[in-house]
Amino acid sequence: MTHIHFETKSDKPPVFKMTRPLVDAAAARAGIDAELRLTLGSDLADLAPLRTMAGLVTSNDVIRDARFPLAELAARAPSLRWIHIIGAGIEPLLPLDWLPPRVTLTNNSGVHLQKTREFAAMALLMLNARVPQMMTNQMRGCWDQIFTPSIRGRTLAIVGLGDMGGAAAREGKRFGMRVLGLRRQPRPHRFVDEIFALDQLHPMLGQADFVYVAAPLTPQTRHLIDRGALAQLKDGAGLVNVGRAGVVDYGALAEALTAGRMSGAVLDVFDPEPLPAASALWRTPRLYISPHCSSDDSDAYLPQTLDLVFDNISRLVKGKRLKNIVDRERGY
Repeated sequence: MTHIHFETKSDKPPVFKMTRPLVDAAAARAGIDAELRLTLGSDLADLAPLRTMAGLVTSNDVIRDARFPLAELAARAPSLRWIHIIGAGIEPLLPLDWLPPRVTLTNNSGVHLQKTREFAAMALLMLNARVPQMMTNQMRGCWDQIFTPSIRGRTLAIVGLGDMGGAAAREGKRFGMRVLGLRRQPRPHRFVDEIFALDQLHPMLGQADFVYVAAPLTPQTRHLIDRGALAQLKDGAGLVNVGRAGVVDYGALAEALTAGRMSGAVLDVFDPEPLPAASALWRTPRLYISPHCSSDDSDAYLPQTLDLVFDNISRLVKGKRLKNIVDRERGY
């Protein structure tokens, strides 16, 4: 019998909280023939499942909890072969030197796609219509008629062409935009007109009306969008970040927004989170703050997550390759 354990935290928002009814419903949809033992835990109150579980489905904050035996995982969980993180980013878990060699780590990449596409469309239309700038004017009681062109024909530069960046590229093409993309390996992308390598970032940004940041945070991408990169942008350009906060120098971004060199920005990711009330970002003009909730569907996120989990459970018991394996070297 294969033992799969689901561990959550009681203080998680409902959109991320795994429950017995949700797990049972996903198990029924999967219809796996193999005998499974499914257990659920909360707040690491009981560590006994470690002794027998073959799979662990959980979140970054559980793994990083002081009660989780990270340094002793190989000895405390001798049957463990797989960990699934119910989020796309695993930056808090890096480096992965704690992960036993026999254990495969997977993530939730792709589960966000529909909501990600919707947010990308909203954010790009907001920037094109200068909504962040109008919000600042509203708070100041300033009547300033801002007339803008159609978004069709404008240039969108995407930094990171994974699932989230690809979703933005698709929406950009749907709007009739010219789409540029930057990726680690400059392979073609069906929704991108021109691909740029990492060392071509500045030439790409110089053509952009809007920049959409969807890259993971790695040593190579930390502050990739720095003061020098922002200086390449056209006057009045806008920026969206749905990747990780550390990819963009938010201090330099705030300066550009305050000086009026950029027309607006939409940020969904921050460091730390929650964003402290004292942060200057709350008072930065032309900035729309989305508190890291852009792509998590309140109805479908967990059911779709658990469908992915049970697909991988089926693969695990059959000895097949799992979906969404995290590369230990790249960290995503």
